Amino acid sequence: MPTYQREVRVAAPLDDVWAFHSRVDGLEALTPDWMGLRVESVHRPGDDRDGDADERDGDDVLDAGTEIRLSVRPLGVGPRQRWTSCITRREGGDGAAVFEDEMVDGPFPEWHHRHQFYAVSDDETLVRDRVTYELPIVGRLPAVGGLLGPLGWLGFEPMFRERHRRTKRILEG
Repeated sequence: MPTYQREVRVAAPLDDVWAFHSRVDGLEALTPDWMGLRVESVHRPGDDRDGDADERDGDDVLDAGTEIRLSVRPLGVGPRQRWTSCITRREGGDGAAVFEDEMVDGPFPEWHHRHQFYAVSDDETLVRDRVTYELPIVGRLPAVGGLLGPLGWLGFEPMFRERHRRTKRILEG
């Protein structure tokens, strides 16, 4: 499966970077405006399934088992694309932290995003995003999709470059 990876060093303590990335409002703050993101709902383990986006609390930590329903409309073109992601892992300790999410419904046949954080020093953190994925074309044209998979970075690079710029701007002040 193709993989996209990008990392950035942030002049902020691990605990601050980790806390920021662990919340819905962090996701909203990091997503480039041109993606047209809307968080439709957040369901945490134990929540009743009737909640909607108005009832969510953007300050709550996204623990393992949390499902996030969102939609995007990149560049305001075409219909909104729906996306449901589930936090499958969340761990921290010994100068490192990680959380992972998987798309359970959306445009990609496979999408696994690992968010890794490492304390470089007391005041610096390395943030690494690693995405393994299959492009939508794979299901319809496996031979062509398999060849094009590595080119997915063309779409991911502008989005993650902007996410990392925003991470630095917000957390470094």
